[in-house]
Amino acid sequence: MGDCCNQGCSLNGLQERQRSTLRIVLAINALMFFVVITAALYAQSSALLSDSMDYFGDAVTYALSLFAISRSVIFKARVALFKGVLIFSAAALIAGQIIYKLWVPSVPVFEVMGIFSLVGLLANSTCLFLLWRHRNEDINMSSVWECSRNDIVVNLSVLLAAGGVWLSGDGWPDIIIATLLVVFLIRSALRIITSARAELERPITPQS
Repeated sequence: MGDCCNQGCSLNGLQERQRSTLRIVLAINALMFFVVITAALYAQSSALLSDSMDYFGDAVTYALSLFAISRSVIFKARVALFKGVLIFSAAALIAGQIIYKLWVPSVPVFEVMGIFSLVGLLANSTCLFLLWRHRNEDINMSSVWECSRNDIVVNLSVLLAAGGVWLSGDGWPDIIIATLLVVFLIRSALRIITSARAELERPITPQS
């Protein structure tokens, strides 16, 4: 009986640590969404817009993950599945914006792109550091860590796009990087969806 109590205390402690971490990264991503989408609209950058959508998706993801912490394995897998669909939807939205830019070309403000990609890199590096220890705990936290890792790639890509626009004086580097980000996000979404479906297809146990 003492062992059961110890296991229960250990589980409660783990869940509380997860909650604490998720609250912090949720606040960071919610703030960065409003900051970066404002910058993206001002700079007219598809790559920076993809970054802002990534922050929005992450904020929703972290909120759902916070809700799912003490839930069953099946519930966590369903939340992870929703996260994958959300990432896929964000990729589709960015793809639509890229198509629009092909019809109505413009040169983004590379200074704004560069500054806010660096700010985002700092914010997301902090989130990744906080989530690192939780990455293998369960499907819920694993999918959260995957989202955070994506953010670093997105930030570096936007920084690369800003450099390309600066050197070329053209909007094509922004469109090319944004297109590559769409492919990256779709692959990430499919990976999360596949993992979630695998969890859902496992035989149901009393702990599920």
